Amino acid sequence: MHNHLHSAARVNRIAGIPGLAWKDYPVFTTVPRTSFSCARTSYGYYADIETGCQVWHYCQPDGRHNSFLCPNGTVFNQATRVCDWCITLGAITLVVVCRTLLITPDRLDEYCNLDQQSSSSKHQSITPERGIFERFQQALRFRTITRSPHNYNANETIQFINFLRTSFPRIHSSPLVRLDIINDLSLLYTINGFNPSLKPYMLLAHLDVVPVQENMWSVPPFDGVIKDGYIYGRGALDLKSVVMGIMESLEFMLEQSTPIERTFYVAIGHDEEGRGLDGAAQIARWMVKHKMDQVEFILDEGPYIFRNALPGVWRDVAMIGVAEKGLVNMKLTVNGNVGHSSVPPRETSIVRLARAVSRLHANSHPNRFGSGPERDMIEALAPYSSMPYKLLYTNLWLFSPLVARLLEADKLANSFIRTTTAVTIFSSGIKDNVLPGKAEATVNHRIYPLNTVEDVIEQDRQLIDDPEVDVQVLGVAIEPHPISPYGSHSFGYQTIRRSIGQVFPNIAIIPGMMYAATDTRWYLNFTNNIYRFSPGYLTLDNLNIVHGHNERISESNYLKLVNFYHHVMLNSNRARLDHPLMKDEF
Repeated sequence: MHNHLHSAARVNRIAGIPGLAWKDYPVFTTVPRTSFSCARTSYGYYADIETGCQVWHYCQPDGRHNSFLCPNGTVFNQATRVCDWCITLGAITLVVVCRTLLITPDRLDEYCNLDQQSSSSKHQSITPERGIFERFQQALRFRTITRSPHNYNANETIQFINFLRTSFPRIHSSPLVRLDIINDLSLLYTINGFNPSLKPYMLLAHLDVVPVQENMWSVPPFDGVIKDGYIYGRGALDLKSVVMGIMESLEFMLEQSTPIERTFYVAIGHDEEGRGLDGAAQIARWMVKHKMDQVEFILDEGPYIFRNALPGVWRDVAMIGVAEKGLVNMKLTVNGNVGHSSVPPRETSIVRLARAVSRLHANSHPNRFGSGPERDMIEALAPYSSMPYKLLYTNLWLFSPLVARLLEADKLANSFIRTTTAVTIFSSGIKDNVLPGKAEATVNHRIYPLNTVEDVIEQDRQLIDDPEVDVQVLGVAIEPHPISPYGSHSFGYQTIRRSIGQVFPNIAIIPGMMYAATDTRWYLNFTNNIYRFSPGYLTLDNLNIVHGHNERISESNYLKLVNFYHHVMLNSNRARLDHPLMKDEF
């Protein structure tokens, strides 16, 4: 065994790095000279790319640094601050243990850049003394309800727009800002930067909210009540908080006379909950007409910051949606003969339709784990997972089939790895002693990015396999969105990632999937870089409050939300990334 390992260590030795895995070396011995400098870093541990991450530097606040190396065949474990040995193990076990201890060798370039970020990225924060909570309470009092496509409360929307005009005077009087009212009720702000060579970026939000069942709330849903540290109201999470967060941030920037280098747009629709047909769709059309349809990146609502949401993960997780699932609603219909229930047929239309629906429910669409961003999502979560999950997540090359089964057993994770099926409406019958005539059901599918609407329709028809069940698409189907880049040199993704880390410390930030539909569907031709993220904390237990009862956000979370958009604006206000950013140490 030792001879085999000695040979492997000699083969895998890195030039300029002394040592063998089974021998001890002082930490300051024979460290090769490289171009690394602590001049533009915060204090902490940094891997040296030029040495394959085997030399590490400890940067001190005054710019000095100490250096040490891990001998060939070992890896530096940041959690314990020691070089871990990988010895007396078989070849596969050796790889599994080494990857679990610290890094994934085939992603070494990313881990080498874990901690590198300019110390100049710290920004002044927006504080509650500015009246942000009071304005947010007022915003929640407007009943801007959208019930269905083209069915929304225009009068309340106009009042909300007037409130925004009076509440943010600098935005609406600045020579740098132009407001265009689109289709009477949607807003497009253009904030002009001084560097026309930089592509603009774009922030999206919407004014409208979904209906409420007022008797199911513990507080009035349109009063903006603050109770036990939480701000209650329809739109507290979806999405008046984002509207107000963007406006508060922009108002603050203008107050501070912050130089704006990169132009950006803020597009706020008024009917996103009704598919955006009169809002975002018209904004997009207007921008195309005025040649404003080429942008660097787009940020819209998306996944939240989840607590205890994925198997084995102990850290809060901020998921940036780099893709969005498609959507199709299928209407299933069976026609039967109406008659007296005392002489029933062998099966009624309800029974026949129930059998068809049961087939769809029992036969899930294929598990596509590893085909999209979810593989990188799980690898990124490995350092924040407890054993044995860490062992599995770090070694997907070996355990991918097992992890795929593990994820599909989890409600949230399952939505990331396949096209989902949900029977949402079932209706039939008119009286307890009358045989039903027509029976109808609606089945909602959220489509995985590598599937198509046609794939889903065809599978449904094959599974039902009954000529008496009519299967039709209900309304307009939406194809899945392309996967946007999320590598270390992606300006939009890394800007959002940096902003999250600066405002929400000690969380894991990962690429992921947006499982619901957003207004980004109308802007797909504007850029390849479309991202979705909602800066609010949720657990699986309260995920349903977004469109459910007692929707709320904590005061501390709302303050962070406002500052997140402030940081997005400031971090986007540059020509390029300072350097790649790969970890949440900010």
